[in-house]
Amino acid sequence: MKWIEVQVKTTTEAEEMVANIMYDLGVTGLAIEDPKDILAFQQSEEDWDFIDPSLIRQDYEEVIIKAYFPESEDLIDKIELIRDNIERNIHSQFDKPLGQVTITEVYEKDWAESWKKYYKPTKIGERIIIKPTWEKYQKEDEELIIELDPGMAFGTGTHETTIMCIETLEKYVKEGHVVYDIGTGSGILSIASAKLGAKHVIGVDLDELSVKVSKENVKLNGVDHIVEIKAGNLLDAVEGKADIIVSNIIAEVIVELIEFLHNHIKESGIFIASGIITEKIDMVTQALENNDYQIIEIKVIGDWATIVATRVKGE
Repeated sequence: MKWIEVQVKTTTEAEEMVANIMYDLGVTGLAIEDPKDILAFQQSEEDWDFIDPSLIRQDYEEVIIKAYFPESEDLIDKIELIRDNIERNIHSQFDKPLGQVTITEVYEKDWAESWKKYYKPTKIGERIIIKPTWEKYQKEDEELIIELDPGMAFGTGTHETTIMCIETLEKYVKEGHVVYDIGTGSGILSIASAKLGAKHVIGVDLDELSVKVSKENVKLNGVDHIVEIKAGNLLDAVEGKADIIVSNIIAEVIVELIEFLHNHIKESGIFIASGIITEKIDMVTQALENNDYQIIEIKVIGDWATIVATRVKGE
């Protein structure tokens, strides 16, 4: 099958807006190449074992977003809409030029094989290893392996927001906890929670493809007896109260979610909110405080933030 790759060179600040434009037009797959994702791992010499050296030698600071669309009769119209939306909604808000929108034909088999050489086992936090299914890796005693085969629809689990969520889950998940993963995507945070000792995890996503892929990844990692993946909008699909709720979405959706958290989180439970650009930290913290949550910590990598809060009052 032949796909059309629409590539946009942008900035970290505009990354979310460009991605939303692609999603609104029905993108089938989305890949984001951000050098800051790589730099985030330059914390110790050990980290270099997990990084392909060719990724470090990128000579640009911008983010490259690649969107994949199947050939269709309305494809030309979609590409023009992408150009128009970027010109109208993004160029007007940011000083830096975003570069040209470029179009390339891609055959699925060639694409699926070529990107795999850049995806290597990655260590996150103290114990979690994100490992592609086709790579060999010698596990250390305390390490927990999460296997992924993301394909065209999902990332590799190494975006700043995912890194911070996993590190935070590693800190707060205890044996026997119940965890809700709202906006589960590929299911990676649900899987991590199960491997860290949670007794029951519910992952929820509105997107049918996310639900399908999450279920496949959960089964692949042997945690389908712990993790339940549901289709639904935010908290509508869950009943009862969790010890931890994690949501890696965007700031505006998190603010909407906060209003209903008290029905689904235990008193003194932990809420982990991610997918927040740093400019919107105050917006999310204000919403949490207005709904009787106390901020425990704020983690920042690059231009992204994760906010950890606890519920301090009963109903």
